[in-house]
Order: sequence, then structure tokens, then C-alpha cells
Amino acid sequence: MMRSMYAGVSGLRAHQNKMDVIGNNIANVNTVGYKKGTMTFQEVFSQTIRGASAPQEGRGGTNPQQVGLGVSIGSINTIHTKGPAQRTDNPEDLMIDGEGFFVVSDDTNFENRYYTRAGNFTLDRDGNLVTADGYKVLGYVADEEGNITSEVGGIRINKSETKAPTATSKICFEGNLDSRLEENGVHKADTVIKDSLGNSYIITFKFKKLTNSQEGNTWELTVDRITEQATGNYIENPSVIPEGNSLELEFDSTGKLVRIGENSLEGEDAGEFKVLLTGLSDIKFDRNKEKNTIDPVSPSGTFENITLFDSEDNDSYRLLTQHANDMDAKPYAKDGNSSGKLEGYSIDDTGIVLGVFTNGERKALGQIMLAKFDNPMGLQKMGNNFFVDTRNSGEPQFGKAGTSGYGPIASGTLEMSNVDLSMEFTEMITTQRGFQANSRIITTSDEMLQELVNMKR
Repeated sequence: MMRSMYAGVSGLRAHQNKMDVIGNNIANVNTVGYKKGTMTFQEVFSQTIRGASAPQEGRGGTNPQQVGLGVSIGSINTIHTKGPAQRTDNPEDLMIDGEGFFVVSDDTNFENRYYTRAGNFTLDRDGNLVTADGYKVLGYVADEEGNITSEVGGIRINKSETKAPTATSKICFEGNLDSRLEENGVHKADTVIKDSLGNSYIITFKFKKLTNSQEGNTWELTVDRITEQATGNYIENPSVIPEGNSLELEFDSTGKLVRIGENSLEGEDAGEFKVLLTGLSDIKFDRNKEKNTIDPVSPSGTFENITLFDSEDNDSYRLLTQHANDMDAKPYAKDGNSSGKLEGYSIDDTGIVLGVFTNGERKALGQIMLAKFDNPMGLQKMGNNFFVDTRNSGEPQFGKAGTSGYGPIASGTLEMSNVDLSMEFTEMITTQRGFQANSRIITTSDEMLQELVNMKR
């Protein structure tokens, strides 16, 4: 009877612990990124009254006789299944749609690292991406050009960051030159190019028709004028095309460009070539008659050599045609921009924080780092939605979202708790009945002891 009483006590304790786990799960049903716990029971040592015997001398064997001494906690595991998504449309709210943990730290050297699935981050006054408790979110740092490096640091979105200006290095020609134009007919078109300081210049090209035949036509391409957009200073007919300041373009009878200068685009004579605009930094702008500028002036910034045609880049010439159609041939500057300030940002599915600047440019500001473990159940909870690694979780493996088994990141979304209320309430009912039944064991054992004491009366 005493054994049954103590077995009942162990049952009460075990079911009380299970109720604690269930209560914690239900309490955290709305906790961002919470991972529920489950508890299992196991029997404790059983007292052997008689051991087993083997068959012998015509008698059969006997089984062991044992009396169990109660129940204990078998395990309390954390279940790392993915919780449902909650859309918030807040760009700092992040969810890992698969395996992995965010890595955060409260250490200046980022040596104390914690792991979490809760992506409800915010920005501090310095633009650091932090948790609700101020822990910095770690990631891979980007250099000044926006290239992601292997250096690990805090993700920072600096609202005062600027994008440096870039000089134009490539101009492509697209559109049609009207084959119906008479000889010596002229077509002009322009585009805007940038110097190293981001100053804008209007460069005007002139197409002049030289020949008109059934076999094909030849055009002369020259730079007609370069105008500084801010001041109106200009230079006419600058010597910036190395081949005599002009370039012949030959089209065949189908309107296809077959020769650029001395360079053939087809046949055995075709080879590698590159046509550049050079010496732009050395030009002198003539005075502006409207503003009465006296002396010629140089560009305030420097230019790169601008590529016009490149044999390794078919897009630089294959979109220029000569057909009996409207004249719409035009140069297009493919790069170059003025400086810009950060006006917004976004986080893509690989965790790259992409800054959007006022000049239309985009630049990576960093990439959020993820961690994964061979045994996530081996992680130890530290509170505040944090986990730390243990000897049984394995060493953290760091990587980038959407690669090597790491889940992609969904911006503007949070991972909800993976607690299933219907399951928790069912477990609560069975736990309550188990606790009630074990209490009856103690009550009944007490009544039996009472009967034993009353035998002497």
C-alpha cells in the first residue's frame, strides 16, 4: 500500500509538470516565433519480487514478477516546426520560410551570439537593425560599392548614406535610319552623359547620309555638340572620335549594319574591335552667348573613355538599322549617374538589404546571416525568444538565406507561434484526468491503511 501511495505521488508530480508545459504553451500562443514544448512520461525503477526462470525437468519457465514504483519525466522537447505566417507589411518584420535562425548579439565584437526565429525587428537611432531588447541582428557587411563581403557585423541602414556619382562609360545606338533620306541628309539625336562628379552633359550625335545605292548605304557619324546642362556652355564638333572625328557606318541592302569604320561585322574580315569616345576631359567649352561667358572652361569633373561600339557586345550595334521607315535612331547612355541619398530600402528573399537612392540607383547595404544546427531540439531556451547552442545541438553553421538548405526570408511577415490550441486543450483534459486518477490512488491507499489500523479495535 505504501508503494501505491508513493506511485500516486510521482504521478501527481509528473502530471503537474506536464500541466506546466501545457500552460506555458497556451500562454505563448501569440508569441512571435515561439516553439512549443512537449513532455513525455517514463516509468521509474520496478521492484522485482521474483525473477524469471528457465524451463527445466519437465516444468515450464516462469516470468518475472515486478511491481512498478511510479512515473517520472521522460523528456521535455522543443518542437521546431514552422509556425503560420502573419502579414504585417512592415519591412523590418522578417520571417524565415524554412530552416534556419536569425543571429543576434549584444557584444561589440559579436562573440556572444544568440539565435531566434522571432523576426520582429526595429531600427535604432543609428540605423542598426535590432530586436525588441536592443540585440543587433548580424549579417554580412557590404563594401562601399555594394558588394557583399565575408565580414560579419551588425546590419545597419544609415539614412544619411549617399551613393557616389558615376561617370558614363557606355553609349548604345538603337532605332532606325530612314533609307529614303537623300544624300547629304542629316539626322541629329542626343543623350545625357555624366562626368565623375555627376554633372550632366548633353551630347548630340549627327548622322549624315553619304551614299545611296541599291547595294547598301553609308552614313557618317560625328559628335555635333556637347553642352554642359547646368550652365549652357557648349563645344561644337569636338575631336573625340579617334578616327578623324567621324565614323562611317555601312548598311547592306537588307538594312543590316555590316561595317563600322574599318571594322567588318561579318565574313572572314570580321574581328575584334572597340570604338571609343576619348579626350572628353580635355575639351574646352566655348562661351555661352546668352550668358556672355568670356573664357573657355573645362569640365569640372573627369570622364571615362566612353564605348560606342564593341565587337564583344552585340547590343552596341545590332539594334541600329536602316529601313524605309521613320527616322528614330537615337543614342542611349547605359550608365552614369549623379549622387543620391538613401530614401528607402527593401529586404529580398536572400536577406540582402537593398538601399534605394534618390538618383534611382540601388546598392546592397548588407545581407542578413542565418544559422542552422544538426539538432535544433538540442538548443537551450534563454528567454526573450532566444536560444543558445549546447553540446548536443551541434556547432552553428552560418550561411545565406535561400541557399544550402537555409530557408528564404519573407519581408513584411512574421512567424506566429506553432502552438495548436486544439491539441493543447486535448492534452489538458488527459493531464487533468491523469492527475485526478493519481489523487484517487493516494485516497484509496489512505482508506486501506485506515482499515488496517482499525483491525485492532
